[in-house]
Amino acid sequence: MDDNQANKCNYKVNAPYPPVRVAGPNPLYACEMLGNIADVVSEMSDVTRYFYIAVVTKPHYSWISKCFHDISIVEMRHLNIFAELALLLGADPRLWSCRDYNRWWSPSFIGYPPELGALIAESIKAEEAAISKYSRQANTICDLNIVAILHRIIRDEEHHLQIFNKMYGRI
Repeated sequence: MDDNQANKCNYKVNAPYPPVRVAGPNPLYACEMLGNIADVVSEMSDVTRYFYIAVVTKPHYSWISKCFHDISIVEMRHLNIFAELALLLGADPRLWSCRDYNRWWSPSFIGYPPELGALIAESIKAEEAAISKYSRQANTICDLNIVAILHRIIRDEEHHLQIFNKMYGRI
């Protein structure tokens, strides 16, 4: 296997997403979706983190940069899905969460470590936290439409976790 093959990032799970629909408005579920959009553990945090890592790794680790860039696009899709769900559930899908009296999303929610290993380690922790959060939601939300979407997004997050663990082992 040549170096290009070894450094290839298969960032996608080859499976469709369920349709974005809900059984009906639900303020509690809407609040959960807002948290998935813009809380500390959220898609906005992941998109921003992976964007930053893609930029700072590009000069010396182009394959890592490309992988984080591609994964950030998958996370943007999750961000859009959760925003659509929040809207359907009756919430305004702004970049805020219902926790702590409508806390707005902030770039301070992510770390900016200067060392490559720390950047990847933070990404591993972020994916683990997302998997845990979305799994908890899938076990407590009774709307099967939302549960199906959460399970599909969890598959992406688990795949990203595998990629980051392999990447961490290679640096």
